[in-house]
Amino acid sequence: MSVPLARREFHEFDAAGQRFAYLVPSAAIFRLGPSAAAVLNALEAATLTREQLADRLADALAPGEVQDAIDELLTAHAIGPALPPPASSNGHAKTAVDKPRRIPLQTLVLNVTSKCNLACTYCYEYGEDRIVPDTGKPRFMDEKTARQSIDFMFGEAGPGRVVHLTFFGGETLLNFRMLKTALVYANERASALGKEVDVSLTTNATLLRDEVIDWLVENRVGVTVSIDGGKEQQDRFRVFSNGMGSYDVVLPKIRQLLERHRSRPIGARVTLTRQNLDVIGIYRHLTQEIGFQEVGFAPVTTSNNRDHAIRDEGFDRMLSQFQQLAYEFLDFTLENRHHGFSNVKDTLEEIHKGMSKAYPCGAGIGLLGVATDGDVGLCHRFAGSDEHRLGSVFDGIDREKQDGFLERHHIDHKTDCRTCWARPICAGGCYHEAHTRYGTTERPNLHYCDWIRSWTDTCLRVYGTLAERRPEILARFDA
Repeated sequence: MSVPLARREFHEFDAAGQRFAYLVPSAAIFRLGPSAAAVLNALEAATLTREQLADRLADALAPGEVQDAIDELLTAHAIGPALPPPASSNGHAKTAVDKPRRIPLQTLVLNVTSKCNLACTYCYEYGEDRIVPDTGKPRFMDEKTARQSIDFMFGEAGPGRVVHLTFFGGETLLNFRMLKTALVYANERASALGKEVDVSLTTNATLLRDEVIDWLVENRVGVTVSIDGGKEQQDRFRVFSNGMGSYDVVLPKIRQLLERHRSRPIGARVTLTRQNLDVIGIYRHLTQEIGFQEVGFAPVTTSNNRDHAIRDEGFDRMLSQFQQLAYEFLDFTLENRHHGFSNVKDTLEEIHKGMSKAYPCGAGIGLLGVATDGDVGLCHRFAGSDEHRLGSVFDGIDREKQDGFLERHHIDHKTDCRTCWARPICAGGCYHEAHTRYGTTERPNLHYCDWIRSWTDTCLRVYGTLAERRPEILARFDA
């Protein structure tokens, strides 16, 4: 008699009248025909051999159908030979992981200034949750450091043709003069090396003016505007140091930017707080009334005891609105109409590309952040933090420190994550949020696990529907 078979790890969902399995950890999606579904149902409560499965399903399926379904499921790794129970580790042992594979740098984020002309209450860089002390580092990156950062970027980039360079702050445009010279140098180096630089920046829009917009347009710079909604929402937290709101200042500048800069979509990035959770209203205002092509939302990164921190009921409210916009995105896409909810689009792209993450993001791997003095950190949110420093653009990366970080933060070392079906997409969540919430980057963000699972399930249903009804649309993610 053949060996007993058992179900492997997957998440089932329905879409467009079909049944699917999202396979973990491979992140593949497998459409289940009636025969495959019957085999999986039979294995739900017990392990069974091929012969036992054929006997169990004899009333519904011919023996050949059962065997074909078993072969199909084995190939997809949805089932496999029954495994012995793992030896007890009392929750203390850590899984051994392979030494991290060296990945070329794909994105370098230059924190060109640590100053900002706004005083947002929830700011992770200047507020109560700041992790970078005021240690006398320069407030502005100088030209020498910027040029060395660009040389460092190309040196770490590997053979890929396109390298992504992002200017960040503080308020990025406070160092506009240096941005101009840095981009000229980056383009010169790219041309000499046969590469291309994709340049973007984030701004609060207060310093947009004709000269700046001209430069953005001429250089096809991607722009993300940090804005939290309409006047009431924007003026609650995104204020100047004297307490004055910024909405009336930025609105005409944003309209001018959107009118003139049409070579790339201009995105809005919204920080959600306990007091600002009207996701749908914000989305409508920013897209329909102001004209942003893309809008992305992120919950505020903060300690749980802050007044603006989102709590359980807030996550539920946020999720229901995310789901409503996701299905609206689906309706629009099926009709070949643009919808600018970037949260669902970004997750669909990860699903389509079969991303199965060992780490939650590229921080410390394919993405690095550079502080104003040239120190290299995990990402822009850790730029300037000595605790999270990986080297400098002048002296290079400390490979031992980088490898040690990656070994400690691997998904297999996060006990709660190792058994979660959504881990290919999440992998424990943002390091910066973990540090802010729990005091260490090594902790998974357990406070939003249910939220992530529900959101991932929603995106899988949207993806499955598109795969059935408009597969050519998903092919756009192949580019």
